[in-house]
Amino acid sequence: MELEELLSQMAEEGVIHGGSEVNKAMVAVSDETRRLCAILNNGVYTNEEIRQQMSQITGQELDESFSLFLPFTSDFGKNISIGKNVFINSGCRFQDQGQIIIGDGSLIGHNVVFATINHDYDPLNRGTMYLKPIELKEKTWIGSNATILPGVTIGENSVVAAGSVVTKDVPPNTIVGGNPAKFISNLEDKIK
Repeated sequence: MELEELLSQMAEEGVIHGGSEVNKAMVAVSDETRRLCAILNNGVYTNEEIRQQMSQITGQELDESFSLFLPFTSDFGKNISIGKNVFINSGCRFQDQGQIIIGDGSLIGHNVVFATINHDYDPLNRGTMYLKPIELKEKTWIGSNATILPGVTIGENSVVAAGSVVTKDVPPNTIVGGNPAKFISNLEDKIK
């Protein structure tokens, strides 16, 4: 199965059944992505070389303003969209089968996890995966050790406090924190 067809089916159906042709095609892409991540994480590279390798992982030509501190891991790679002036700190893990969209000017702290998959609750059907995208609008800031769960959109300019688990959408211009993440304040209350 060609990559474009695979991405289209994953987006349209939002589910991957264990053992299906879509699952087999996804695993093949994932195998290659894990190999590319291992190469990326086991060398010493310039910023330009990191950008080139991340472009290969994502299948997207990344802007020269993109910056990444290693290590970095992705489960799939080809369903990540990264805007301009994006910084990703070390230790981040992207499970992107459901799609991860990172808006311009976003900052992502150490050890952030983006999880776009849920498994079926039925123990006999755990191999079935349900996919939902994660989107960071422009100028978001995700604090260290935060986890963003499937289907969540982080609104423009918003901040997710370190260590938070975000289970629901975050409105623009707000600060959230905790587990599960809850409203802390409006961004304007923190800007002097």
